[in-house]
Amino acid sequence: MRRLSTADAGFDAALTALLAFESAQDPKVDATVASILADVKTRGDAAVLKYTQRFDRLSANTLAELEIPQSELKAALQSLPAAQRDALAAAATRVREFHEKQSIKTNTYIDSDGNELGQQVTPLDRAGIYVPGGKAAYPSTVIMNATPAKVAGVGEIIMVVPTPDGEKNQLVLAAAALTGVDRVFTIGGAQAVGALAYGTKTLPQVDKITGPGNAYVAAAKRRVFGVVGIDMVAGPSEILIVCDGKTDADWIAMDLFSQAEHDELAQAILLCPDAAYLDRVAASIERQMKDMPRKDIIRASLDGRGALIRVRDLDEACAMVNRIAPEHLELSVENAKALLPKIRHAGAIFMGKYSSEALGDYCAGPNHVLPTSRTARFSSPLGVYDFQKRSSIINVSREGAVKLGEIAAELARGEGLPAHAASARYRIPG
Repeated sequence: MRRLSTADAGFDAALTALLAFESAQDPKVDATVASILADVKTRGDAAVLKYTQRFDRLSANTLAELEIPQSELKAALQSLPAAQRDALAAAATRVREFHEKQSIKTNTYIDSDGNELGQQVTPLDRAGIYVPGGKAAYPSTVIMNATPAKVAGVGEIIMVVPTPDGEKNQLVLAAAALTGVDRVFTIGGAQAVGALAYGTKTLPQVDKITGPGNAYVAAAKRRVFGVVGIDMVAGPSEILIVCDGKTDADWIAMDLFSQAEHDELAQAILLCPDAAYLDRVAASIERQMKDMPRKDIIRASLDGRGALIRVRDLDEACAMVNRIAPEHLELSVENAKALLPKIRHAGAIFMGKYSSEALGDYCAGPNHVLPTSRTARFSSPLGVYDFQKRSSIINVSREGAVKLGEIAAELARGEGLPAHAASARYRIPG
């Protein structure tokens, strides 16, 4: 794992190289996805079945056969060991309680001319959530995507999850039952995204697609944006830790591991002004690495995109946080609240040495669907607001029509739009 210092000559260039991530679409992936989406758009059920049979090795004669009934979802929930079921329920409750405090309500006001202005807030009619399957099975993904949709009041939630060779993850199905997902289809890949975006005879078109996936899923979401809404096109997972050197080094090393184990392109960075502490963390990384089941992935991630960086002080660390704009930020310092006002760009901020990022992944409450690849500079975590729309309300009074009509007519004439001007002036008496 590389060591850097902000005092080093060439540090800026080294940091830029460290943060660089090629997010451009692979032309071969993009071409494959374009072909699949076009086929799904044209042939619907038949195309989805063809690709599901090919990629997931599932035999079915109709798409309806790939829908999991509610009875099976409920049975999966009941079949879980009590400890697992209780943990799942506790996580779902905490996430729901947090999101219930996010809701935006319809509101209006009356201005000085008696015009009523405001916004009407309404939920999406239908949302689609993509949940990875096969080797990767994440019940937490179900909770984090379905819960804000439910709290927002979405009319119907349709979940797609691939089940290669028919292998269904009971925790994922249980999470679907627990969060109130309406329909679940065992399909995945670009074909599932296409089915959600365009609709088929069996699977209705949704208004927005959320949830993570592989390169083909990401490319498909990118392509269907505009036909439907999407949450984001996420890059590799990231963690940035700011530490004052007073947290147990083993804790920090494992926090770095918690993101590095996702995949080889994940990024884990530690900022600290104490060089001796960085040495202790480096030693802990080597000591604990050998016992990690996913050590090969962790090693590749840390060696490829990880770093231990010495900063001059915590103020400089905060400035670097804003430059990096990480998905996950841990402020593992004695007075984290003092640093918070200095942080402008981060997906989720974990305050104090007891706030490990792993808690946020599962059960702290806030959503774990977060902006990556510096997009925290302009975007936010998934929330209830992502499943709501706002319609402007404009109710003009008789008196307001006179004042507004004159203003609008004058501006319309300036833009060379006489019909606009006439329409505005028709409401003015005389």
